[in-house]
Amino acid sequence: MNSFGNILKISTFGESHGPAIGGVIDGYPSGIPIDIDFIQKELNRRRPGQSKLTTSRKESDTIEILSGTFEGLSTGTPIAFIVRNENQHSTDYSDLKDLYRPSHADYTYEAKYGIRDYTGGGRSSARTTIAQVAAGAFAKLILRRLGVEIHAYTSQVGSIATKKRYQELDFNETENNDVRCPDLEVVDAMRDLIQKTKEEGDTIGGIISCVIQHCPVGLGEPQFGKLHAILAQAMLSINAAKGFEYGCGFEGVTKKGSELNDVFYNDHGVVRTKSNNSGGIQGGISNGEDIFFRVAFKAVPTLLKDQQTVNRNGEEVTFKARGRHDPCVLPRAVPIVEAMAALTIADAYLLSKTNH
Repeated sequence: MNSFGNILKISTFGESHGPAIGGVIDGYPSGIPIDIDFIQKELNRRRPGQSKLTTSRKESDTIEILSGTFEGLSTGTPIAFIVRNENQHSTDYSDLKDLYRPSHADYTYEAKYGIRDYTGGGRSSARTTIAQVAAGAFAKLILRRLGVEIHAYTSQVGSIATKKRYQELDFNETENNDVRCPDLEVVDAMRDLIQKTKEEGDTIGGIISCVIQHCPVGLGEPQFGKLHAILAQAMLSINAAKGFEYGCGFEGVTKKGSELNDVFYNDHGVVRTKSNNSGGIQGGISNGEDIFFRVAFKAVPTLLKDQQTVNRNGEEVTFKARGRHDPCVLPRAVPIVEAMAALTIADAYLLSKTNH
C-alpha cells in the first residue's frame, strides 16, 4: 500500500536516511506544461530548516525528474522523480536500535515485518512526504488549467486558534510568516507557544484548515468512492494526522436539520447553495461550492527529555531522544495537506472524465 489514486496514481519509495526519496506518477495526462520552478517551490515549502520553529536538518530537497517529460511538456508516460537525502545523522539513532520509542512506529513495524530501519524512522519518517508534495505539485499543474485553487493554513496551535472564518482571511499572508497562519492577530501567540514548547524539549499539535475553490461539480463516486471519504483517506495518510472533518463537521451535531440544510437557489442559471454546511460535498459528490475541511495533528512523539519505554527484551528502560526534530509539524504540514488535496481532486476529475 505505497500507492494512492485510481487514474492519477502515485507510488512512492525511500527512507529517511536512505539515498533518496522518490515516486512514480502514472496516468498523468500528456501535454501539460511542467513548471519545474513551481514544483521546486512547493518542495521548498516543506523543506526542513526553514525557521527556528522547525528541525535544523539541512536539505536542499532538489527534485530530479527522470522520465515522463519532453521539451517542457508531459508525455503521458510515467513520470519518475527522486529527491536525494544529503544530511543524515544516522548516529543520532544508534542507541535506539533496541528500544521502542513511545507512540512511534518502532514496535508495530518490527512486529509486522520482523525488521525495522531505526535510523530516522526509516519508511515511517515524515521525510517520505517529500514524494507526496512533489506529486501534489504535478497535480496542481493539472488543476491550474481548470482554475482550481487550494489554500491550506495553520488555524490552531495547541489552544490558540483563529476565530475568523476562512472567507475573512487573506491567503496571501499564509506564506509571509513561519507559522503559516493568515490571521496575523494570532500568529505571534502561536509562534511563542511553539518556541516555548521547543525550549522545554516538548512538542505541540494543532489543526490545519484547507479550502478548495472553483472545484468542478460532479467529482466523487457512489458509495465507497465518496469524495469526502477519499479526502479523509488522503489526509489521514499524513504523518501525525489524527482527525478529519469537513463542512460543519463535529459542531453540526448540536444543530437541527432545519439549521443545517443548505438551501438551493438559482444564481443566473447556476445552481448554488445559500449556506455551505455541507462543505462543498453532498452525497459524496462535489456541488461546486468551496470544499472546506480541517485536519487535526497530534504533538509529535519525539521529545528531548527523559521518557520511559521497554526494549526488545521487555526490560523497562529510560531514554532521551537525540537528533533534529520539529517541535510542531503544522508549518511544514501545510504544503503536504495541499498536495494530498490536489492529488485527490485531480484524480477524481480524471476519473469523472473516464466514467463519462
